[in-house]
Amino acid sequence: MKSRLIAIEMPVALTSIAGRAAARIAGVAVAIAFLGGASTPAMAVEIAGVKIADRIALAPGGPELVLNGAGVRRKLMTVDVYVGALYLASARRTSQEVMADPGPKRVLMHVLIDELTAKELIASLNNAIAANLIPAEIALIEKRLTELNRMMNSIGSLKRGGVVYVDFVPGSGTRATVNNVERITIPGNDFFQALLRIWIGKKPVDGQLRDALLGGK
Repeated sequence: MKSRLIAIEMPVALTSIAGRAAARIAGVAVAIAFLGGASTPAMAVEIAGVKIADRIALAPGGPELVLNGAGVRRKLMTVDVYVGALYLASARRTSQEVMADPGPKRVLMHVLIDELTAKELIASLNNAIAANLIPAEIALIEKRLTELNRMMNSIGSLKRGGVVYVDFVPGSGTRATVNNVERITIPGNDFFQALLRIWIGKKPVDGQLRDALLGGK
């Protein structure tokens, strides 16, 4: 089945050079903290004014995930779209290591622009999927991708400060949570693997963000 993916530019808001530099420094600090070992005291890092927890659980009483890395998704090197963070059971430093890890995971997105509409969310997702998967791979997940797109369309829009969690829950699949409301769970490890490539694939949405998510290297 041939996929029809439409390119639509995402609106963004300008940020200062000082803010961008601070975000890069914070991303490196995350990597240094976790290279120090699991005994590092619980804390939060701040990126673009957003506090990012260094440890989380996907459910109360569930296994602890640690912050692998965090940074800012940018367009044209000067505009901030969202803060992104990647949580894993233990630190990984390459895309291949993350993909091979069968454990629980979370990708967090904290919106920095004034408003992000469903149309923009869907276009951004589809464009990134098209850039990172071949047509045969897209065909295998297309129906499930349509379900995710339909869910996002039902949201309408996200305002500044809106938060999206994209979780991988072993045995269940990909769970999307928007502003603390669970919206959908989509089965299949392959689906989450496809989504991960948006941020840490060979053609990520932002190369600097990918580096930050992988520990700043």
